[in-house]
Amino acid sequence: MFKKKSRWRPVPGQPLTELDKKVMFWESKGKEVPTRKLIKTPEQIEGIRRSGVVNTGVLDEVARQIHEGMSTLEIDQICRDYCEAHGAIPACLNYEGFPMSVCTSINEVVCHGIPKAEDILEEGDIVNVDFTTILDGYYADASRMFIIGKTTPEKEQLVRVAKECLEIGAEAAKPYCFVGDIGNAIQKHAHKYHYGVVRDLCGHGVGLDFHEDPEVTHFGRKGQGMLIVPGMVFTIEPMINMGTWEVFIDADDPYGWEVISGDEQPSAQWEHTFLMTEHGVEILTY
Repeated sequence: MFKKKSRWRPVPGQPLTELDKKVMFWESKGKEVPTRKLIKTPEQIEGIRRSGVVNTGVLDEVARQIHEGMSTLEIDQICRDYCEAHGAIPACLNYEGFPMSVCTSINEVVCHGIPKAEDILEEGDIVNVDFTTILDGYYADASRMFIIGKTTPEKEQLVRVAKECLEIGAEAAKPYCFVGDIGNAIQKHAHKYHYGVVRDLCGHGVGLDFHEDPEVTHFGRKGQGMLIVPGMVFTIEPMINMGTWEVFIDADDPYGWEVISGDEQPSAQWEHTFLMTEHGVEILTY
């Protein structure tokens, strides 16, 4: 029989590190482990961290200006202007045909909402603003929920619980944990409220490219999925639906991007970019 090729390669000619030993142990147990290229160097981490500062600034500027009566196209302009003023590039713009710089997802739009002049924010709307920055070749990604004026108690709870899911997922992300540990913690919390956790979209590795391994699902079983080790950078971004976890692509979207909750009930999402360290996660974007 042929021996399965190892994903993890120790540095040739160098003694095994504790990282090497731990990853190789789990690989010997049949677990999915990262490749060494997913471990960011100190220089790369600093680059991603700088990109994260700009990305946080973009969302802070949106928070300062967002209001009832504005269009989502205006939000796109705010994001684009801030990003470019700080020497960065909006990663979404023209990415696989996406026509704008930011995703603006209102109410039942789960994610990838396209900014439009005709989409006007109204009292009671909940809207997710999701932005990714490229600065000097390094990527950082985050999203926030905004409540326009006063909304219903049901929507307020959904927004709050979605944020709690992100925080609980981050707490479950320990050095040498598995992706399934994160998803399991998120799923349990969402299900307390009978909410659906979207399964067709997930978090992801990030930093040197827009989307890298691993896929960070927001549901699952402990001990499943890829091993997460210090030096990896990834997003956690649970999409929590008030009703079913199922989704569909809006048939009226000519670009094929906008994702709608399956029963068209409201959806909420929060996202940070995280660095795994020896002591737990460090948040690189807010």
